[in-house]
Amino acid sequence: QQSTFPIKGDDLIRLAKEFIAANNGCDKPDEMLADDFTFAGPVVGPLPKDTFVKAFTGFKVGEAFPDMKANPYNFHVDPFEPNRVWFVTRAVGTHTGVMMGKIEPTNIKVYSPPQAQSVTFNEQGQATHLTVGYVMDRQLGNTGGLGGVFGLLHAIGKSPFAFPEGRPWKPSWQYRLFMFMGNLAAKVSGLFSKKDE
Repeated sequence: QQSTFPIKGDDLIRLAKEFIAANNGCDKPDEMLADDFTFAGPVVGPLPKDTFVKAFTGFKVGEAFPDMKANPYNFHVDPFEPNRVWFVTRAVGTHTGVMMGKIEPTNIKVYSPPQAQSVTFNEQGQATHLTVGYVMDRQLGNTGGLGGVFGLLHAIGKSPFAFPEGRPWKPSWQYRLFMFMGNLAAKVSGLFSKKDE
């Protein structure tokens, strides 16, 4: 079905690339971010415009990782939401600057896993919603499978987060028990099958 959204696909992708180049719109928030803009990640959000800008710029990732490259690729317009552009990033950068105003350089090179991200636009070409940090393969990179700033902090060994969502994934005792019971049931079933042969 043909999209009725007034901004065509190629122009939306161009807007998305300009948005990324402008520090996710934070370099030009009044121009690029709609008043009703929201941000959401796997753990954080949704955050309103002002809170997002303050938080995102406060990490000072550009100063901490001056050679950081987001390496975005696979830009495409969502066929179900014709005003939304999806893309993937695989950021790489070296921690040679101060982060968050207090974390001294570690000179550790960070390899982020591939992360699905999206930016949604209104008819005026302003971003209304941004999603980042949805890791597609937690086995890749050196961030412990974490995305966004959580991953950067973990990779340089400076993560202050004690809560589970801010740490690399570990199976809960409930999940371990579930897997154990499943494996036990499979073994028992196999024993009975051999007896019936």
